[in-house]
Amino acid sequence: MAKNSLARLKQIETALTPQHLIDQAYPVFVKNTPIDTGNARRRTEKHQDSIIANYSYAQVLEKGRSYRDGQMRGSNQAPKGMSSPTIDFIRQYIQRKLGR
Repeated sequence: MAKNSLARLKQIETALTPQHLIDQAYPVFVKNTPIDTGNARRRTEKHQDSIIANYSYAQVLEKGRSYRDGQMRGSNQAPKGMSSPTIDFIRQYIQRKLGR
């Protein structure tokens, strides 16, 4: 029984490393990145423990679709931005790995 518990703990530890979480989250982030010209998706990069949105209007897209500065801003394609859906995915992923 202890051996099974240790093996399970090792699986959880491996699944929840920052690198592994980024590997899982990156496709979700990119999928939620709006595509018009493709620039935002092309310039979204995965580094060891982070996702970098390397384009000047990343913050506008990240804020999602909302009324700002007297007019609607953001993208219809990403009304919640990119991080919020990605964080939701990570939470669900962790819950699944923990068996909850």
